[in-house]
Amino acid sequence: MAQEDAPPSFLAPADTFHKGRFWSAAGAGSLIYGGFAYGLYQSWYKDYELTGFHTFDDLREWQQMDKAGHIFTTHFESNLLYSGARWAGVPPKTARWTAVGAALWLQTTVEVMDGFSEKWGFSWSDMAANLAGAGLFVGQEYLWQEQRILLKVSSDIGKQYPEEILTTADGMHTTTLAERAASLYGSSFGERFIKDYNAQTIWASVNIRSFAGPANNWPAWLNVAFGYGSENMFGGFDNKWTDSDSGGLFRLSTADYPRYRQYYLSLDVDLSRIKTKSRLLRTFLRCINYVKIPAPALEINGLGQVKGHWLHW
Repeated sequence: MAQEDAPPSFLAPADTFHKGRFWSAAGAGSLIYGGFAYGLYQSWYKDYELTGFHTFDDLREWQQMDKAGHIFTTHFESNLLYSGARWAGVPPKTARWTAVGAALWLQTTVEVMDGFSEKWGFSWSDMAANLAGAGLFVGQEYLWQEQRILLKVSSDIGKQYPEEILTTADGMHTTTLAERAASLYGSSFGERFIKDYNAQTIWASVNIRSFAGPANNWPAWLNVAFGYGSENMFGGFDNKWTDSDSGGLFRLSTADYPRYRQYYLSLDVDLSRIKTKSRLLRTFLRCINYVKIPAPALEINGLGQVKGHWLHW
């Protein structure tokens, strides 16, 4: 008796449009979007007054670490949404633009919320960064039908901030950098990972073999990564702030705490290119493939220093 073919895996992309999968993915996406919008409001916006819609020029804030984050996020969302559309059997061309449109919708939601918040404002430079992330995704799909350049993130969430006492010029109020960092970046794992620009690095992880060609001996999973980070940021545009509780004005010395950029060179692993027979494991590896693997790194920074890190995270 001839052996029957094994049924296709549930995790495998459908060969043709699968109506049930499509509506399941659309429903799950709508629930996630609603939860995302609600959670974002609760964590970012609820403590600030709503105003009329307005814009805000934040291009020079945070030494553009937030812009790098927008590029990463939109690329990540586009890639993930594309995989979901292909799983439902949506044709590649349609899946690309569906993914990009949905990712930009998600990011525009954030910008519109900013636009109605007294604390922030709609940012055209954020939108430009969002378009850059979406463009990086769709451009690679049209050129190579794969993502040879992945954007990844890493964060040193164990970073310790000084406990030394800071005093206002009139000597009336005190704080510490640890307290300032906690008020800016939060204290939980999730908040620190997402918000702490001093601890965060955004990476462009480039697959060597895909550019060098299959005839070379480079492992298919080996990438070279170029990172961007920044240090000593305790305010958006500069290191001075008014404490929300005491009303005291604090200002850091640029000599003691210079704001500077960091550029990294490191190795990385494209987890999606690791061969395994388990589709479940492949799916899991793809889902975590947006976090940079800790590895030795070379740092060149804005202070003119060259540093080696045995393990940069």
